[in-house]
Amino acid sequence: MPGSLDVPTLTDGVVTLRAPREDDVLGSWEQCQDPLSQQWTTVPIPYSLADARDWITRVIPGFWASGTEWHFVIEHAGQFAGTITLRPEVSVAAGGRAELAYGSHPRVRGTGAVERAARLLLDWGFAERSLTTVVWWANRGNWASRKLAWRLGFAIEGTARQYLPHRDELRDAWLGTLLRDDERLPRHPWYDVPRITGSGIVLRRHRDGDVPRVLEACTDERTAYWLGGLPSPYTLETARRFVRDRSEGMARGTDLHWMIADPETDAMLGTVSLMHLDQGAAEVGYWAHPDARGRGVMTEAVRLAVRHAFIDTEDGGLGVERLTLYSAVDNAASVHVAEANGFRRTGLERQAISCRDGKHDMVGYDLLAGELQL
Repeated sequence: MPGSLDVPTLTDGVVTLRAPREDDVLGSWEQCQDPLSQQWTTVPIPYSLADARDWITRVIPGFWASGTEWHFVIEHAGQFAGTITLRPEVSVAAGGRAELAYGSHPRVRGTGAVERAARLLLDWGFAERSLTTVVWWANRGNWASRKLAWRLGFAIEGTARQYLPHRDELRDAWLGTLLRDDERLPRHPWYDVPRITGSGIVLRRHRDGDVPRVLEACTDERTAYWLGGLPSPYTLETARRFVRDRSEGMARGTDLHWMIADPETDAMLGTVSLMHLDQGAAEVGYWAHPDARGRGVMTEAVRLAVRHAFIDTEDGGLGVERLTLYSAVDNAASVHVAEANGFRRTGLERQAISCRDGKHDMVGYDLLAGELQL
């Protein structure tokens, strides 16, 4: 069956890409029982052993026979580890282009096996199939797939709304491109959120469970007054989008966002962010849930964020040299947080910040790395 196909074998000594075999059927079936495979791919649900056998023994060989896909089985440590493919679209005028797609068996996640497989396949596609451009698509929210594309050097071009078909609906999709001469390296940092414990608070990553607390905070009259740019009305769906989109700036290497939480209950108490990190410095931003007011929560949260910003990268920080901070001049609580953390006033811009009742004067602050007091 597949042995008669003209399918090359590619290996880096750790991972091998090869034609499918009969003994891959069980591994394919196992992969497609996995909840993540079912969430992010279009594998049939339910997926039977008969489906797996048809996929391995008929469908993949059919791709090679027709030339519609260059579809390989990934082998790692002598076992089935998933599948990976280039779907070519060749134009004589424009050169060759193809789409990269992959799926992993749960046992190899976190091992780097699929990244190795993708590098092998990209090298082969550009060199042996004269590809000019490779594209990558993923449903919005599939951060594992996006992070792999980032490691491979893909430029993430944006989001196509309601584009990819997925189980009787069209979903928002991310698009990335990689050209033949591009470096196969990340184009920018990707910030993972470090958990930082302070005095009476924890800075941690956002979670879906934070949505109700975000809604409470952003519909609070005082919060809504000072954050004039908040949508109005602020709905549960608005809060969901806010939590969901916290990851975007980190993935683009521009922002680092923490949720501030109670160390005992894990209840969200506010947010603190380092923004515009791609510009060589950073801006500090923050807001508090009503439960956090009057307890020194935000002063401590900003202190922890500032320290992480200034500490050298070798010691786990960001190594930023300068931080800025902006507030409505009459927002006494926000001004107190800035000054309690040693920020120095740099000037006043008249009618420069939006509050719920219109424009207010804005005060600017900065803090240099050498001024950090641990």
